[in-house]
Amino acid sequence: MHATIYHNPRCGTSRNTLALIRHAGIEPEVIEYLKDTPTREQLAALIRDAGIGVRDAIRAKEAKYTELGLDDPSLSDDALLDAMLAEPILINRPFVRTDRGVRLSRPSEAVLDILPPLPAPFTKEDGGVVAPK
Repeated sequence: MHATIYHNPRCGTSRNTLALIRHAGIEPEVIEYLKDTPTREQLAALIRDAGIGVRDAIRAKEAKYTELGLDDPSLSDDALLDAMLAEPILINRPFVRTDRGVRLSRPSEAVLDILPPLPAPFTKEDGGVVAPK
């Protein structure tokens, strides 16, 4: 199975998701999206294919979110996409694409929907255990 993760190594959720993918026996393509920002088309496709809205794909907890006035509910999806592309830290993470679909893996266990079954329990950085389904 092929997998791609849009990863931020400074994010615990992203690190746990990457480790879960590897625990499932897959060595994914790792794209550090802060260095290698997806194109507008790629980002829009990830959001669409994950079945979420653009506002769900933006990190409202980032300081830039408020600084740029992105909390304005009248902003269009295009304006939000523009902001995420200009400031990639605003892209929620991690997005994962496999042959089985796309997920915004928050929490990290959401990636299990698009992976083969885990071979054994997995222990996250915080000590939480993810059991095979």
